[in-house]
Amino acid sequence: MVDIRVLVPQEEGMAAFAGVDGVTAVRYDGAAELPPEAADATVLIPPFLTTAVDIAQRMPKLQLVQLLTAGAEAWIGKLPESVALSDCRGAHGGATAEWVVMTLLAVYRHVPQFVRAQDGARWEYHQTEELAGKRVLIVGAGDVAEQLVRRLDPFDVSTTLVGRRARAGVHGIDEVHGLLPHHDACVVVVPLTDETRGLVDAEFLTAMPDRSVLVNGARGPVADTDALVAELASGRLRAALDVTEPEPLPPGHPLWNVPGLLLTPHVGASVPDGLRRAYTVAAQQVAAFARGEEPSNLVRNGY
Repeated sequence: MVDIRVLVPQEEGMAAFAGVDGVTAVRYDGAAELPPEAADATVLIPPFLTTAVDIAQRMPKLQLVQLLTAGAEAWIGKLPESVALSDCRGAHGGATAEWVVMTLLAVYRHVPQFVRAQDGARWEYHQTEELAGKRVLIVGAGDVAEQLVRRLDPFDVSTTLVGRRARAGVHGIDEVHGLLPHHDACVVVVPLTDETRGLVDAEFLTAMPDRSVLVNGARGPVADTDALVAELASGRLRAALDVTEPEPLPPGHPLWNVPGLLLTPHVGASVPDGLRRAYTVAAQQVAAFARGEEPSNLVRNGY
């Protein structure tokens, strides 16, 4: 086994790589300056959520970029063909699935309305809905979807999975418009690719039943913002968004005040243990690379 050098932007990463056979971790600050070891390093781990692709361009022997995020859209097509790209699938699915459950419970139990009433010192008793018995369509059939099915099952929720292609237990994306009318909520947890950009468009939203709930835990550009604003403004649909297009959402944007929307600032995977889990996955992927194997999270054709 040939010893490889890996540039790591945090002390948590240095700890994760300690003892990994065939790997020497080198700390860098993630900013403009790279350490002298960058000249020989073959693996780069960019800081969480960074889009600074130029770091990779200053590493002449780079062979692999290992991300700490599950989303790889900022890097796809930006690296030389000789440089492989691996994402952090498996690290953030649980936290993101928990965020989805939280938002569904909040929407159905009218938590935003009660919080606003509390802020105004108003006792606004009224009956709410419940999550139990709902039919949830999950568009995306990867780690987040699997984690979400497990978490929704105790609430007596029925789930239907939609993936890129049909397979056992999973419908193909070409079936989604026919499935939407038969579900109370649709959760979108797909990667952002050329195929999924604008997936949730006016036709998609029109197929959803009245008062159903759209949950976007993927990326903002997966949804057509103007089409979503129109449906929410009419009061026909409700939504929970952790991501927007544009992002961050600028002051004065209609999504701030549109009715029926629960909005969070891209925090689905931002939990205290998230970075540790990300480095655990990253260390596994880089260890496979050091053994001469392909990392299991290798990104191909945007997936």
